[in-house]
Amino acid sequence: MTRSWEVQRVSREGSLSQAVLEQLERRITSGDVPVGSKLPTEGELCDAFGVSRTVIREAITHLKSLGLVETRRGVGTTVLRAKPVESRPAKHISPTTVEDILQVLELRLILEPEAANLAALRHDSSDRRTLESLHANFLAARATQSHSGAEDFAFHYAIVKAAHNPFFDRFYEPLSDSVIPRSKLLSTDIDTEATQRYLYLVHEEHARILEAILDRDGPGAREAMYQHLGRAQEMYAQYRV
Repeated sequence: MTRSWEVQRVSREGSLSQAVLEQLERRITSGDVPVGSKLPTEGELCDAFGVSRTVIREAITHLKSLGLVETRRGVGTTVLRAKPVESRPAKHISPTTVEDILQVLELRLILEPEAANLAALRHDSSDRRTLESLHANFLAARATQSHSGAEDFAFHYAIVKAAHNPFFDRFYEPLSDSVIPRSKLLSTDIDTEATQRYLYLVHEEHARILEAILDRDGPGAREAMYQHLGRAQEMYAQYRV
């Protein structure tokens, strides 16, 4: 790690990935890390910030969603631009719809992180196959420029079912992809290009949730789900302005 890449090690208070993201984004947007240059390796960033690879990967994923960097196998992570591009899925959302979305996310933030924790501890081989298949379905839908609402809901519902608590299941069963915020957006308000960048971030977050569940890492699955839904909550709250 060269002197130019000295950073502040992050504290254990708050979101570690957010703290890392803020430092990296600031370095890029200030021009301190010029367009075309490469970020340090994942391992070097872990050592510099004093965090795990999972935290670094989350931060890099957010930088990708902002259009600031790209990662290529064998090449590393390269800075693409010095100014973030819009990655919010809609140009405008009505105040009533924003409040509906935020209230649903508030409820999901209470239920789904614990469901992910239980799914990590209790899933069986059938659940494993289902989760892997539905994760692949989401990727396939995204590749067709779909908004992937049904596939998104199916993945989350499968996690709830994998918790093997019938009351979790009964609570979630009456719901539909209407709990997915994008399903509430008017087609005239949707920014297609920005939505695709946003769905890339969703897919990466789903991948981290799935990895933790399949590794039977309950706390990791809980935290990954909380970060996933919490990030959506923060993003949609911006439409209140």
